[in-house]
Amino acid sequence: MVGNGPVRATLITSSRFFPMIYVLTLGPFAFSYLLSYLLRAVNAVVAPDLVRDVGLDAAELGVLTAAYLLAFAAFQLPLGVLLDRYGPRRVQAGLLVVAAVGSALFSIGTDFFTLTVARALIGLGFAGGLMAAFKSIVQIVPENRRALANATIMAFGGLGIVLASKPTQIVVAAYGWREVFFGLSLIILAAAVAIILVVREAPPSLKTVSFKAQLRGVGEVFGNRLFWRVAPVAMLTAGGHLGFQTLWAGPWFRDVAGLDRDGVAGALFAMGVAFLTGVLLTGIIADWFVRRGISLLTVMACVLVLFIGSEIILMMGPNPFTLAAWMVFAMTGQGSILAYPWLSSYFGANLSGRANTAINLLIFTFAFLTQTLVGWIIDVYPAAPGGGYDPEAYGVSFAVLISAQLVGFLWFLRAARELSRA
Repeated sequence: MVGNGPVRATLITSSRFFPMIYVLTLGPFAFSYLLSYLLRAVNAVVAPDLVRDVGLDAAELGVLTAAYLLAFAAFQLPLGVLLDRYGPRRVQAGLLVVAAVGSALFSIGTDFFTLTVARALIGLGFAGGLMAAFKSIVQIVPENRRALANATIMAFGGLGIVLASKPTQIVVAAYGWREVFFGLSLIILAAAVAIILVVREAPPSLKTVSFKAQLRGVGEVFGNRLFWRVAPVAMLTAGGHLGFQTLWAGPWFRDVAGLDRDGVAGALFAMGVAFLTGVLLTGIIADWFVRRGISLLTVMACVLVLFIGSEIILMMGPNPFTLAAWMVFAMTGQGSILAYPWLSSYFGANLSGRANTAINLLIFTFAFLTQTLVGWIIDVYPAAPGGGYDPEAYGVSFAVLISAQLVGFLWFLRAARELSRA
């Protein structure tokens, strides 16, 4: 195992007021992750407004929305170095300022190019949303409880998805999508200020290590054979889920299920609740099994079987099990979050930031490809007579995703015995 030494004690864990400091340390990170998911998923609700006001086709909508994910992914490797060198507090606060600028620019954008640049700035600004929280967890949470702590943070992302559905639809209808994005820019700035003023952390242990040495650590992660046994299945499942739920699920409910705009927002709200519930349950279940000697990766494999099964049902189009399949899809799509605490333990505390951002890079790159590819597939088919997109295109999109995910899952299973010994 790489980096098998004990996690460094920090000023936080030594405090006799640990519970309150724990909340004050992780709370602002959790809130910023909520905002990250809200901004990530909001286009699923405002897509009709963007198409109407800016004149976007499906491919342009996919590229514009996915610009968030591309910028997010592109910054993951430098993010890992920065987190390990400077700590999550300063890095996350600075990035949130960039996200606030992007949201403000989006609120005034009038063309495809400006909105795409603004969306990319939002993605760049939220690039540290989850990884900063995970880095903080590595500093203060005992190793055997990290899966639960990680899932708790991710549950706030689920709350962000919930807020990006019906509540956002109500606010957009009342004030307009431009006003909503400007208001979000102010909230993001407030989150940055809260992190600076509230969060306290111990000095990072790598402060005197050169950037060159830290970049060698990135190479160590990407050169590790077992990393490449876990990373593909996480990339294909979590990335595919993220790309579909945060954009194309909304049009699916409109074009395949035949729901009106309020119905679509309600369906996305239910999926957000299912996501929140699912990540919490995943963490609780994994926590229970890990404390009884069962590997995190074994639990992850079981969750991913349910996820791929739900996609197969959705690929077949409307049927009696469709609603249940969407709920399972939302609940289990991020089952690969269990790879993060496994990687943190495997590579050790000093490399944890770079290990987690390495896999995050792959996941968000594939999420970008998913949103873009589905847009391209949809544009191959003629538009539906009453507006919207051809329902058959969604089935083809799911078939492509499932095929790739099954290959990644089988690749992961082939190394199951070796991974269990790591």
